[in-house]
Amino acid sequence: MSELKNDRFLRALQRQPVDVTPVWMMRQAGRYLPEYRASRSKAGDFMSLCMNPEFACEVTLQPLERYPLDAAILFSDILTIPDAMGLGLYFETGEGPRFKKTVRTAADVDALPIPDPQKDLGYVMDAVRTIRRELNGRVPLIGFAGSPWTLATYMVEGGSSKDFRQAKALAFNEPETMHRLLDKLADSVIAYLNGQIEAGAQAVQIFDTWGGALSHVAYAEFSLRYMQKIVDGLIKENDGRQVPVILFTKNGGQWLETMADTGATALGLDWTTDIGIARQRVGERVALQGNMDPTMLYASAERIRQEVAAILASFGSGNGHIFNLGHGITPEVDPERARVFIESVHELSASYHSQGDPE
Repeated sequence: MSELKNDRFLRALQRQPVDVTPVWMMRQAGRYLPEYRASRSKAGDFMSLCMNPEFACEVTLQPLERYPLDAAILFSDILTIPDAMGLGLYFETGEGPRFKKTVRTAADVDALPIPDPQKDLGYVMDAVRTIRRELNGRVPLIGFAGSPWTLATYMVEGGSSKDFRQAKALAFNEPETMHRLLDKLADSVIAYLNGQIEAGAQAVQIFDTWGGALSHVAYAEFSLRYMQKIVDGLIKENDGRQVPVILFTKNGGQWLETMADTGATALGLDWTTDIGIARQRVGERVALQGNMDPTMLYASAERIRQEVAAILASFGSGNGHIFNLGHGITPEVDPERARVFIESVHELSASYHSQGDPE
């Protein structure tokens, strides 16, 4: 594997000195880019894009051609695991992801296989290998998976949900069935992320998109417990480097201390938590990633710069900040606004870093 030319992102995750705060964006390869839309129409549809390693590589690299980003993230979807379990993932226009089969009984859970990353999700592993080769050490590659609770909500509901009625009813009425499902999903995510790491992912993120929909007690029982299991089960070192793990629970700002207790390297923050207060709460235990409101990218260039400056000032001097949005970039954003955001982070953050290895 080629030597990394820009390792700011990995250094910041380990709370080591950097010259400027590294930045990447959740969903940085996506519909706001005209070149992405062109690739998607060439591929035919979203899943064809995901399942073809060449296309997945092409769209992963597109934002890096435009912007001075400090990391690439694998182009894929969090629902690849339930799809590989045989639930039949498909996408309805305007409706988001749907499954042909749902999981609502103990028998449904028992029937689910744990996917083999090489056989059942080999297209993802091929994409990771292809992207690493094409990156040629420019920046690190992030692999990812959905959290067990988040995956379970889609599997039980059959798609997206506003209130998670079916998933919560299963958790509250038949907790043992839900725990069996979550345990199986945790085992699947461990195998899947370890497969990505062995294929070349240099850091991994667990997206707990719907953990924030749970009560305080239910979050610990049904979400965090299984993310803890995943953190414990992941490969810690590969290619002579530590493999950092980022936990991101949307609307999870009230649980940062217990999230830090998992042993994760970093916590992702959405925009509802002040990053300076978060830093005071977790101290030096973890790096922090975030956390500009993605809709700020609809504001003027000057307003975006002000917001970047405010978040940098809130975090303050020192190490352990990876700048990101508080959730994924949205499709209608002007790509030039994204450029203002990324360039502002590098430009305005230099004064917060007294040392480091400039490129």
